[in-house]
Amino acid sequence: MSLKSPENWLIDSLMDTDLYKITMLQAFYHAPEFRTVDVEWKFACRNRNGFDLATLIPEIMRQLEHLCTLSFTDDELDYLANFPFIKVDFVEFLRIFQLDTRFVELQPQGNDIELRFRGPLIHVTLFEIYALAIISELHTFLQCDGFKLEIAEQNLDEKIVLLKQQEPMAEFSFADFGTRRRASKSWQKKVLLRLQQELPDYFSGTSNLHFARTLNMMPIGTMAHEWFQGWQAITRLSDAQKAALEGWVREYRGRLGIALTDCYSMDSFIRDFSDPYFSKLYDGLRHDSGSPFEWGEKAITMYQQMGIDPLTKTLVFSDSLTFQRMIDIYHYFKGRTKVSFGVGTNLTNDVGNQPLDMVIKLVSANGKPVAKISDEPGKSICEDPEYLRYLASVYGIKRS
Repeated sequence: MSLKSPENWLIDSLMDTDLYKITMLQAFYHAPEFRTVDVEWKFACRNRNGFDLATLIPEIMRQLEHLCTLSFTDDELDYLANFPFIKVDFVEFLRIFQLDTRFVELQPQGNDIELRFRGPLIHVTLFEIYALAIISELHTFLQCDGFKLEIAEQNLDEKIVLLKQQEPMAEFSFADFGTRRRASKSWQKKVLLRLQQELPDYFSGTSNLHFARTLNMMPIGTMAHEWFQGWQAITRLSDAQKAALEGWVREYRGRLGIALTDCYSMDSFIRDFSDPYFSKLYDGLRHDSGSPFEWGEKAITMYQQMGIDPLTKTLVFSDSLTFQRMIDIYHYFKGRTKVSFGVGTNLTNDVGNQPLDMVIKLVSANGKPVAKISDEPGKSICEDPEYLRYLASVYGIKRS
């Protein structure tokens, strides 16, 4: 059986996004520093592989126009209101929230697309996941002619069997982080149901709020790069990472305590994070670029030097994971620290096609460039090379 056509509307609920988009939006909404901040987001595809993405523009725009008609429903808001970290005033803000096509710029750039979102931060930040999921699913059906369900199911079967064949792995857990690059929404749902049924001891939940709500799963997520990038534009650059960490504590008071480490680099993160104040209020760290083994060693050493038992903290790995890679990382750190995993493309778009390696990242705030340097050169994002060099010098990062 082949699946060869997308649903008419690829996004039909504003909950069809990652939890961390909502938690960051609440933090931005409450932070006085961001009340008047305008931002710009930019789409980038690292592996177009000859596909003419520009041919997707009319349908991308049609889907975005529909997205901008959606609102959060009362049932969805009631669900969010039950989270102890979601505040009443923010729920009321979401009650009147809608995205707006006035903030969308979409045009061809040769065989690629020039897609940007420009406007007030709290009114454009949610575009990211929806737009990526739309482009990914249109690529599946309009450029790859869909996918064979038998191949997708076989690949998923192999993953499930691989985990079942292992000796029992105490405290091993992984979650779905695959909304942004899924082959399709319907396939993501099939994957989640299979994992929920067949791997209940290992599968911990999903970052997708819609599926967490409708399939009774644990929603998972805290923060992403935009939280750290935004602070570059509103405070002294050398203080931006500490300000972001402090701002998160101010909003969540120790809840949602997994800190992302690679907006600048793990080494610079450790310099800013090596304070008992942060180490006590954050439950762990998330890896998203560079060698997971080197990164984990640095994290463990940092905690040990602060007199903290690494076994009381959790290291979350979320960079380009396969199931075998998860198993290898788990065994490497077993008995030394707690680990968990977030799997994206390999889980929701391993269907026999070549998934697009694409991102939409913040590139400016208040008219100033912002950047993500990362622990992996290919993942750096910045439109101003001079600013990128300056940021690297401020944070003591050597760039190849």
